[in-house]
Amino acid sequence: MCGIAGIIGAADDYGIDPDTIRLMCQTLVHRGPDDEGLFVKNGAGLGMRRLSIIDLAGGHQPVFNEDGTIAVVFNGEIYNFRELRRELEDQGHHFRTQSDTEVIVHLYEDLGTSCVQKLRGMFAFALFDWPRRRLLLARDRLGKKPLHYAYSGGRLFFGSEIKAILTTAPELAAIDTQSLLQYFYFGYIPDPATAFSAIHKLPPGHLLEFERGEIRIRQYWDLPEYGTYSPGSEEECLEELEQRLAEAVGTRLVADVPLGALLSGGTDSSTIVALMATASAKPVKTFTIGFRQADFDEAPYARMVAEKFGTEHHELILEPKVAETVDTLARSLEEPFGDSSMLPTYYVCSLAREYVTVVLSGDGGDEAFAGYDRYRIHLQERSRYPIPKWAGR
Repeated sequence: MCGIAGIIGAADDYGIDPDTIRLMCQTLVHRGPDDEGLFVKNGAGLGMRRLSIIDLAGGHQPVFNEDGTIAVVFNGEIYNFRELRRELEDQGHHFRTQSDTEVIVHLYEDLGTSCVQKLRGMFAFALFDWPRRRLLLARDRLGKKPLHYAYSGGRLFFGSEIKAILTTAPELAAIDTQSLLQYFYFGYIPDPATAFSAIHKLPPGHLLEFERGEIRIRQYWDLPEYGTYSPGSEEECLEELEQRLAEAVGTRLVADVPLGALLSGGTDSSTIVALMATASAKPVKTFTIGFRQADFDEAPYARMVAEKFGTEHHELILEPKVAETVDTLARSLEEPFGDSSMLPTYYVCSLAREYVTVVLSGDGGDEAFAGYDRYRIHLQERSRYPIPKWAGR
């Protein structure tokens, strides 16, 4: 992962100190240990910390268009960047790098803010157009990459993490009590709110335009409506699902660094590993953590999957230091979060980082395919206690 941050003044004579942008970037070093880039000009400052994945030598950011009037800082990956690059080159655009980041500025030159419609990937980016004095912030369709913003004193602050904003604007740290109530109800704070009343999350599938002091936010994508696609048969549906999963996994294997997979032994991560093994010429690196308590230990199932697909398997049996780890995670999360799965996720990612830079996982499968027990329990409860018609009225 990478981290982006910056400040844009409402007018081009707004003074921004490069050291301020550098300070914001320093709070994001853990997200991007490989490189730092910043650019300050005419009341606008962009910065980023990079974890190098594609074009290791030439992907330094910010990345500019041909005449240097448009700049972008970017966190994520654009999976269809090679196809987009070919299209843009056919239209006369000239590329200086091999990175996926550069397609964004050239797409913006052609399509303006509609450029996000053509991007397939996980991303959060900030693009500044100096002639128009327009900032464009955009977040991917499902919100895999975080992006926060705040407007104060004629300046718009943005950052991958809240701490990047607070380090230069500590006066924005007032707690939002309504957001804390949402946390107690949901176990997290839904967007666009954060734990701080002046700081907001840009929601998934949304973009933000900031132009001469005016903020405009709009949604550019939403989930397709249920029931709008009807396959001919269950067999046809299953075949298409497998094709789409295989194609999605294949696009995520494009990297100039080692990659692997987090493997729990469950259906979701095992499916990902199976598809990776099919697409890869080398054994897939897989990573699992186990626990001495049998009720919580999924390591035996992961071993079975690893043996089945001939992976290079790495396993760690844990004696968790819960208090110490929660303290570390609390500093990283920045606001309350009540999902205890963050603990094993942290441990398995720490193990994987010893061997690879990028991992695939099965996250999202239970949500998409109703894999959690709570869905089954809800259906059972609903059939057992039907709501009478008079109550519905």
